[in-house]
Amino acid sequence: MEHAGGTRYRRDAATGGIKVMPDAPVLVRYADDLLALCHTREQAAEVKDRLAQWLQPRGLRFNEEKTSIVALTQGVDFLGFNIRRYPGGKLLIKPSKTAIKRARQRLSDTMRRQRGANASAVNRGLNPFIRGWAAYYRTVVSSEVFQSLDAHVWRLLYKWASFTHPKKPKKWITARYFGQFNPHRRDRWVFGDRDSGAHTVKFAWTAIVRHPLVKGRASPDDPALEQYWADRRRKRTPPLDKHRLGLLRNQNGRCTVCGDFLLHADHEPQSPHEWQLWLSATKKAIDRQSITHQVSGLGRRDNAPSHRLIHAHCRPEHYAQQAAARQSANAREPSQLA
Repeated sequence: MEHAGGTRYRRDAATGGIKVMPDAPVLVRYADDLLALCHTREQAAEVKDRLAQWLQPRGLRFNEEKTSIVALTQGVDFLGFNIRRYPGGKLLIKPSKTAIKRARQRLSDTMRRQRGANASAVNRGLNPFIRGWAAYYRTVVSSEVFQSLDAHVWRLLYKWASFTHPKKPKKWITARYFGQFNPHRRDRWVFGDRDSGAHTVKFAWTAIVRHPLVKGRASPDDPALEQYWADRRRKRTPPLDKHRLGLLRNQNGRCTVCGDFLLHADHEPQSPHEWQLWLSATKKAIDRQSITHQVSGLGRRDNAPSHRLIHAHCRPEHYAQQAAARQSANAREPSQLA
């Protein structure tokens, strides 16, 4: 498709890498969505004609209602992102206004359903979406958007607390539901549950991590580049807390039972919803594994729990290894007479 659209590559003499030739268009494709970045409007029309001819014998064609040619200074939305060249020539990629509007509506609907619920239920309703949405947009210019969404969530939470306790003064409400619940953050306005200590995460807590470009024509389907893609997955920093990231680095990103990669074994989540599901499943698996090692660590003399990360499907084998280790330790201990 790139060849049909006119994309041409050349080898950079300085770095040895492969780059797009000057004045050549750049094609970005995901599933059945396509974005062609061109230098002129005439070139964009020519690329469209070429691709239309390439698609026709394959039984495909453009959806004219969704296909348009616009100047990059006006901006274009693609997969929930807005790509725009601002005054001064700087190109910035941000979450699109439509995506931000949907996120605000989703948060408002979630809080509307939580009326009458307790603080723990509010946390469970908000946290998966916040983590997933922030993880999807953390590779672009999203800091200001994250802060604006945090402000929106704060207003929703304060409105929920005021509705739950209509006869209580403002100081009582803020003292009960807001405080420094996250010990790793110097933020006294975190919403949380005083009984359990659970709190609502914030969008801004997800660090911005720039997406590293794929080299040249590297394809994940090329068996010769298996190590290249494995190295890329290992270098990526998943949106986990410091404790889980430390465990992940200590294990070189691999499960201590089977030795396979723990994260992104096939591909990285490709939407906010996929990130939400992935983070929820990962958190459950890691929490269960931590509890398992805390319980198994109680039998040791130093009483210090040992935490490791494993796949959820590796737990039965892990339990078998723990049982065999305990039996071996008991067999080596000398018998003691009363």
